[in-house]
Amino acid sequence: MNSVQIRSAERALSVGTWTIVAGAMLYSILTVTPLAARHTPDEWAWTAPILPLVVDAAVVIVVKLDDVLARLGGHGGRWPIVLRWMTGLMTWALNVADSALKKDLVGVAVHSVAPLLLIVTAETGLAYRRAIAAALVALDAKQRAERERREQAARDRAERARAEAREEREHTAMLAREQREHEARLTREQAEREDARRREETARTEEAARVEREARERREHEREQQQQDRERLEHAAEQRREAERLEREAQARRQEQERAERERRERAALLAGGPVNEKLPEERARQIVKAAFGEGLPVRTAVDLCGWSVGWVSTRYQELRDPNPAKSTVLEGASA
Repeated sequence: MNSVQIRSAERALSVGTWTIVAGAMLYSILTVTPLAARHTPDEWAWTAPILPLVVDAAVVIVVKLDDVLARLGGHGGRWPIVLRWMTGLMTWALNVADSALKKDLVGVAVHSVAPLLLIVTAETGLAYRRAIAAALVALDAKQRAERERREQAARDRAERARAEAREEREHTAMLAREQREHEARLTREQAEREDARRREETARTEEAARVEREARERREHEREQQQQDRERLEHAAEQRREAERLEREAQARRQEQERAERERRERAALLAGGPVNEKLPEERARQIVKAAFGEGLPVRTAVDLCGWSVGWVSTRYQELRDPNPAKSTVLEGASA
């Protein structure tokens, strides 16, 4: 499983968790408000929804912060656990209180479903998130090790090739030297056999040949030294170009990862608000619809998140799929 599949599973877990939280909150408000209203003075009956809202707000805080801590690999200590279980038990107690007072066991069981599901989902979601975070860290380490192994193998191959080329050059130079020495020796022997009587002339000839040979060898040595210097400079330039290329590729990958991560966070932030009961401002609604389209959410979900009509949201989806001004204008008129 690669990082894309792991993050897809993490998104599915987050969407499912917040769906359960939203449903449990709505059910809790609808169940607890009448109970609170009956046990509140008539002039303060309008405050009845405040209690379930406060308890559910604590649930939202616990779930959200547990999500953040799990992504960062941190642990909040004992108090988050106390708050998570306290809010869950309060939600359960408030939901079953009315049925319990009426001694309605079936009602107690029915009203226990949402709070208990919320408690178990919060605990299970936290465990899943920590496991996903650990899996991502392990996957990144494995990919980094594999990349370093490939780079080391490439460096080893390049080093072997350079060593082989250097040995071949040294062998060629040695053969050339031996050939030159052999030719010089033959020349001297032939000169000694041919003109033993002209020792003086032969001596001058040998001296001239010696000087010429030394000059030739010196020139050969200088040429070899220049060739080696050029090869060293070319090798250094090649290494520098390769390092610059690798740095550019690494920087491009980092920028791409940062851009993808930033877009993902922006989409998550826009979609984290949950369903709304009224139309949001058009600019905000467009942003939410764009984020929902990017996450592959259906049109109905985007409608719940922005509060606009199905036709309007469908038109925005069509604009995002086919950014054709003429076609978008026709669809806008049809949706209106």
